[in-house]
Amino acid sequence: MRLTYIFNLSAVALTIAARSVVAQESNVATSDVFRHYADHVVKIQVVETGSAAKATIGSGFFVTADGEIVTNYHVVSKLINTPDRYRAEMIDVGGAAHSVRILGVDVVDDLALLATETRPHSFFSLAPVKVAQGARLYSLGHPEDLGLSIVEGTYNGYLPHARQPRLHFTGALNPGMSGGPTIAEDGRVVGINVATEGEEISFLVPVERAIALEQRVSSLGTQPAATTLAQVGQQLRDYQDAYLRDMFTGNVKTVALGPFHVPTEPAPYFRCWADASRRKEVPYESVTHRCSTDDYVFITGDQSSGVITLDHELISTKTLNATRFYSLYTGIFRRDNTPSGEEEQVTSWRCTTQNVRNGDTPMRAVLCLRRYRKLGALYDAVLKVAVLGHTDVGLVSTLSLSGVTFENVQRLSQRYLEHIS
Repeated sequence: MRLTYIFNLSAVALTIAARSVVAQESNVATSDVFRHYADHVVKIQVVETGSAAKATIGSGFFVTADGEIVTNYHVVSKLINTPDRYRAEMIDVGGAAHSVRILGVDVVDDLALLATETRPHSFFSLAPVKVAQGARLYSLGHPEDLGLSIVEGTYNGYLPHARQPRLHFTGALNPGMSGGPTIAEDGRVVGINVATEGEEISFLVPVERAIALEQRVSSLGTQPAATTLAQVGQQLRDYQDAYLRDMFTGNVKTVALGPFHVPTEPAPYFRCWADASRRKEVPYESVTHRCSTDDYVFITGDQSSGVITLDHELISTKTLNATRFYSLYTGIFRRDNTPSGEEEQVTSWRCTTQNVRNGDTPMRAVLCLRRYRKLGALYDAVLKVAVLGHTDVGLVSTLSLSGVTFENVQRLSQRYLEHIS
């Protein structure tokens, strides 16, 4: 599963105790919910200053009487990554445009807090909410720039395989609704629209994460620090340090592929699949085992952080001689697994190759890296390993990392090699 962020590239009053939303049938009509809360929700658009054309649209909602607005980080990411080319504005329910500035972001949870000079007549007061599975919820936003809309759906709890907390909302969110609120019928915000997989499988950032961002910005006083790429980079470095700290340490899970053992499911938020190809017309067999993280952190465009994949492929033959098998094995090992990227965002890949050994297991290893140009000290990395010394069976194993420090690339590569045998 890969989440699709729901934005269009074309175009606090806090309570200490959590409140409860009960999953029971209600006599409240969807039209009543829309009428009561529509004026809390706005459209956010990022404009390319050279052409005055919309580059991104999303949604947001007022959370204070001073005009502070919650939206998604990915809605305003162009402004943060290239502030000299873009500006952001809020379009209110009457269609009037107002300039906005960024007070703070949480790139890991995909949230941003904006400021505007507008003083709203009403706003959502954010507070912790406890929701029963099956509760009826209502999502508001601007799907495909078609105007403010409301979507009715149900709450289905937290995703079990997500590194960051995400809520499963059974409702048809669409591009342009990113950053809008999903609420209970009484107006309590349950989550912030963030992503969808289609077919009414949608995802929300829990309201508690927006509360934490609001509190952090509030603690800075009347002049919060300007949000810069340096701050975004620091958030990403802190995040990857936390989730990579203990990976491939302790009691590491392994799986047997032929005569080899390889690591699998290094953390609960990984999901793993396996398959095999055994065809009579092909002179070899292939068994694959793949593990990957479900979620990722959006940075900008095709750039993301927090993606980790483990790919293992066992190749074996009963018919090829040693020379032909070596040629086949070498060709598989030399396949290019490095992803593409915009030159503006990342450098070219640079690779180094060497022979390594884990105990009695000799291996050929290639490590490729590219650096993030704007975020500093973050890299994408691909480590590919081929086990040597056999004439009829081989293993190619690949570890891919996105948005990590060089120190963590070194640390995880070493740990990874120690668990291939």
